[in-house]
Amino acid sequence: MRAAVLHEIGQDKLEVLDDVEAVGFGPGKVRLRIRATGLCHSDVSAMSGVLPQPAPFIPGHEGAGEVVDIGDGVTGLTAGDRVLVCWLPACGACPSCRRGQTQLCLAGFMNAGTPNFKRPGGDVFGFAGTGTFTEEVVVDAGCAVPIPDDVPYEIAALIGCGVTTGLGAAINTAQVEAGSSVAVIGCGGVGISTIQGARVQGAAQIVAVDPVASRREAALRFGATEAVSPDELGDAKQRITAGEGFDYVFEVVGKSATARTAYENTRRGGTLCVVGAGAMDDNFQVNMFELFFDEKRILPSMYGGGDVLRSYERAIALWRAGRIDLESMITHRVRLDGINDALDQMRTGESLRTCIEL
Repeated sequence: MRAAVLHEIGQDKLEVLDDVEAVGFGPGKVRLRIRATGLCHSDVSAMSGVLPQPAPFIPGHEGAGEVVDIGDGVTGLTAGDRVLVCWLPACGACPSCRRGQTQLCLAGFMNAGTPNFKRPGGDVFGFAGTGTFTEEVVVDAGCAVPIPDDVPYEIAALIGCGVTTGLGAAINTAQVEAGSSVAVIGCGGVGISTIQGARVQGAAQIVAVDPVASRREAALRFGATEAVSPDELGDAKQRITAGEGFDYVFEVVGKSATARTAYENTRRGGTLCVVGAGAMDDNFQVNMFELFFDEKRILPSMYGGGDVLRSYERAIALWRAGRIDLESMITHRVRLDGINDALDQMRTGESLRTCIEL
């Protein structure tokens, strides 16, 4: 089958190959035919080495498709079922799962170091234990979550990561209050979803912050009350909050520099929510006096900060009710030639549809 492969960490171009085979099918596993995939910034971070990932590997962890076959012991799924790919399935038995914090379950990470593809030249890994830039993939049964018939594959793919992460950061983790002021730093797919989550929660002002003009324009369409470049954030803080700082600031980039900017633009007693996934050697620093004196809450948000299955259901309910716009996210794209060109090659009619690039 065909798949888009990154041969070495640090490369910025994918090669579409037709000699890739999905492996590992057996008890507790399912084989999926991928019908739609999205590109999350985490894929790009893994390609660049910011996030740890063995190579060669197939990027992609936002996907949706249909079940081709099920292994022994798999219940609740049959061939032909429409599913989305959950890249971090919950085991249901670990301490995090028993506390209801399934987004912190580590079981899914155990598969990330096991190749789930091969080609004549050797093993190939799938990003985050999945790898959706391909035509078929074998994953644990818990990674295949059934979706209703009225949810298009493209929308289901987005719900599989970016939408759930962004909505959950605003709704679950920060618990944005109605009438509050919000700033969102980084307006890619997750940032756009965070903006929509803040809007659902009833925020009065939502300032989108991004250096890319097209992203700022898109943010306005998805619910931001205004959009500024990073250089203009200070002025927006002064105008909107009289210099005090925003009630909630979301860092959706994954860098200590932007996290520090977010901290400085959060009011005393306000909430800084860190949503972006960054590098292990990039340290965010606050001094002990300001940490005590400003009483700002610093809240990391992993995969939306809540039970992912319930979060999927909530996203679908909000989409059905017209409270969030997911169709427009499918066409909200940033051009990355080395990746988009490969995805364009992979797209053939209805066999694979790509959703959102950053």
